[in-house]
Amino acid sequence: MPMNRVCELTGAEFPLFAFSHCRDVVAAVSKAGGFGVLGATRFSPDQLEEELAWIDAHVDGAPYGVDVLVPEIVDPRVRDLGDNQSRAAAIDPAYQGFVNEVLGHYGIAPEAEMPILRERMGITPENGLALMQVAFRHPIRLIANALGIAPPAMIEEGKKRGVPVAALVGAKEHAIRQAEAGVDIIVAQGTEAGGHCGEVSTLVLIPEVVRELRRAGHDIPVLAAGGIMTGGQMAGMMAAGAQGAWTGSIWLATPEAETSEAFRTRMIAARSRDTVRSKSRTGKPARQLKTAWHDAWDSADGPGTLPMPLMGMVSEPAFARIEREAAAGNRQAHELVSYFVGQGVGLVEQVRSSRQVVQDFREEFLEAVGSLAASVGME
Repeated sequence: MPMNRVCELTGAEFPLFAFSHCRDVVAAVSKAGGFGVLGATRFSPDQLEEELAWIDAHVDGAPYGVDVLVPEIVDPRVRDLGDNQSRAAAIDPAYQGFVNEVLGHYGIAPEAEMPILRERMGITPENGLALMQVAFRHPIRLIANALGIAPPAMIEEGKKRGVPVAALVGAKEHAIRQAEAGVDIIVAQGTEAGGHCGEVSTLVLIPEVVRELRRAGHDIPVLAAGGIMTGGQMAGMMAAGAQGAWTGSIWLATPEAETSEAFRTRMIAARSRDTVRSKSRTGKPARQLKTAWHDAWDSADGPGTLPMPLMGMVSEPAFARIEREAAAGNRQAHELVSYFVGQGVGLVEQVRSSRQVVQDFREEFLEAVGSLAASVGME
C-alpha cells in the first residue's frame, strides 16, 4: 500500500500499531509488517533493559517502539510520599482485610499482611522518566506517552535522536495541547479502549480530533485507538481521517501474549458489554474485564479506591493470587480473572498467532477498501 505519514515517520510497512506488554508480541508484529510497541510500565529499568535487548536481538531489524507512562498530574495524597516503601507504609492495613474478604468469597485463602509488590516501580513521573532513559538507549523508532502532556525531556530527546514522540489523548482539547507541546503523532483513543481511557467514543473522537488539529494549523498525523479489532474497522477509521490504527486488546488473545490461559478463555467467551471502566485496579479510570472484584470496590459498601500508584500496589498482588489459584485448579477463582481489555472483546472468537492477526488485518483492510470503492462506483 502507498506510504502514509506514520509509516514515513516510523518505518512501519503497514500502519497497524500493536501495544503489548509482551516482547514476543512486539517482535512478531514488527516482523510481520506491523509495528510492535512494548508497554514499559510493568518493568523496572533493569528489566526493561533486558526486554529491549531481547527485542533488538529477535526483531530482525524491523522497527518497534516503547510506551511509557509519565503522568502529568500527581494526586496530592501521594505527591510527597517518596519511594515505594513509604507509599506502602501509607496504605491503611484495612485494605488488605477488604481484599481478603472479596477473594475469600471465591475460595482464595486470606493473607495476614498486604503482600505489596514493592519491587515494582509504580506509575509515577520519576519512574516513567527512568524508563524513558532506558528506551532511548535502544534503536527504537517511536516512543509514546499517556496520562497527560508528553514531558519536555521526552520531546527534546526524541527530536535530538530522530525518534517520533506519540501521545495518547481522549479529547480534542488534549490533542491541541499535545500538538502545541511538540509531539509528532497523536493517538486518539476512544472510551472503548482497554486500560486508561476517556469518555468519548472512537467513532466521534477521530474525526473531531483530526478536524480540530487541522483548524488549529497543526499538520500532525493521528492514529485511531479504541475497540479496533479488525482490518475493516481500521479502514473505517482511516476513512474518517486517521493514518492508521493503535491496537491493544486484540493481541491479548494471542499465544505469545502475557495473558494466562484462564484469561484468554474468558476473553473469547466475553461480550462487548462485559467490560467496565473502573478505578479499582490502578486508581484511575481504566477499562477491564468486569468481575465481582470491580462490583465490590465500586460499591457504596467498599472502602473506596486509592490514588495512583497506591491502588495498583494493593490490586496487583491480589490479581497475581487470583491467577495462581485459577492455574492451580480453583474453579471459583476463574470468576475473578481479569485484565485490561476493551469493548472490542466481543469480536474475539479464537486464539490466533500475532503474525496471523497482522495478516488478517491486512486482508480485511483491503477487502473493506475494495468494497467501499465498489459501493460508490470507484472500483
